[in-house]
Amino acid sequence: MQTNPASSAPAYTSLVALGDSFTEGMSDRLPDGSYRGWADLLAARMAAVTPGFRYANLAVRGKLIQQIVDEQVDRAAAMGADVITLVGGLNDTLRPKCDMNRVRDLLTEAVERLAPHCEQLVLMRSPGRQGPVLERFRPRMEALFACVDELAARHGALVVDLYGAPALGDPRLWDVDRLHLTGEGHRRVAEAVWQALGHEAEDPEWHLPPEATLPPHWAARRVEDVRFARRHLLPWIGRRLTGRSSGDGLPPKRPELLPFETA
Repeated sequence: MQTNPASSAPAYTSLVALGDSFTEGMSDRLPDGSYRGWADLLAARMAAVTPGFRYANLAVRGKLIQQIVDEQVDRAAAMGADVITLVGGLNDTLRPKCDMNRVRDLLTEAVERLAPHCEQLVLMRSPGRQGPVLERFRPRMEALFACVDELAARHGALVVDLYGAPALGDPRLWDVDRLHLTGEGHRRVAEAVWQALGHEAEDPEWHLPPEATLPPHWAARRVEDVRFARRHLLPWIGRRLTGRSSGDGLPPKRPELLPFETA
């Protein structure tokens, strides 16, 4: 880590991001069909103020906390980055059967293995979209976030509270699949982490919802519900029933800690 004489914030020289689809960047789609997401946006900001900044993103969509521990944690620890972000366990809470004691144990293992190998570990209370899915799984999610808070206090990690941000519960910041944030949602997450790392706010009101708009008519909502069920919900249920994941066979998008070139 370098010092930055022009700012009170530490000039971190490297970032490694771990996790699932949230950190991979779904559904912040670029014109070429790839995903950007909050971690890429954060890396671009950090690279703009720190020459030679390096970035790796090991996240892969669909990963459970056991897979994150097995496939990403040791690899990230060996990179020796200044900042490591870890967001995991939410996919577990959305499964029909979820052993929360095991999820907590695995998250604890991940944090204990990562914390000694970075200057700053960043954990998050993941965002939750308002609606029936959130209400159904809220007790599990909040149990997960209580574990995140306990681990952060024990290991000196930062906690970025996205769950408590009204903006990130607003359905307008979620993609049509109702599982992933839009590009605007990812921008706000990047802003939240940027500020948590000690940088001056570019958007002090990132946590506030967009200006009110007229809700869609009943008929339009029903058409969207049918489209959502056909394109997203039924395939998701099919993968759960067959034990498959959307990330099966996919590699991380940035598997090595390499210089990040800003546009």
